[in-house]
Amino acid sequence: MLFSYKDCKQRYHTDYALRKALLSGELIKISRGIYSDNGKEYDLSVIGKTYPYAVFTMNSAFYYHGLTDTIPKKYYLITDKDSTKIKDSRVIQYFDNSNSLDLGTEQKEYDGSIIRVFSRERMLVELIRHKKKLPFDYYKEIIANYRKLLYQLDIQAIEEYAEKLPKTKLVMETLQMEVF
Repeated sequence: MLFSYKDCKQRYHTDYALRKALLSGELIKISRGIYSDNGKEYDLSVIGKTYPYAVFTMNSAFYYHGLTDTIPKKYYLITDKDSTKIKDSRVIQYFDNSNSLDLGTEQKEYDGSIIRVFSRERMLVELIRHKKKLPFDYYKEIIANYRKLLYQLDIQAIEEYAEKLPKTKLVMETLQMEVF
């Protein structure tokens, strides 16, 4: 199981006891401020624990929701516009400029890891908003998969997200033309 430094402080109470646990092998330091009580941890779990306020988005979220079979080479995270830049080479960071980071965010278990990710409905809106930045074949694959899931989606939530996020008119027109 992964622990943050704060979790370890609550568990061991002092830095001395924490160092003692590290020396005895009871805990293993994974990265700065992240510790584990077993030897092997998945990168997904470590990224989620290291950046707890970030949300998985774009290619990562499409893959975790099963909308594409293309495994992303990096982890795509979105953070608040005032957050510091993530310097991890495994991460591609987006900044949320519209103060809508919690809009459509959900906890999801993927491969034994609990992560914060945008819902399928929010990701449909994000897909359309970022359409021009994505390869055409990739975009078409995901849109086709959304068409298959159409009756499982919350249409009202999609419309609500489209209204609260930038490019409302583009999103609504594209939804009518390509998805519905």
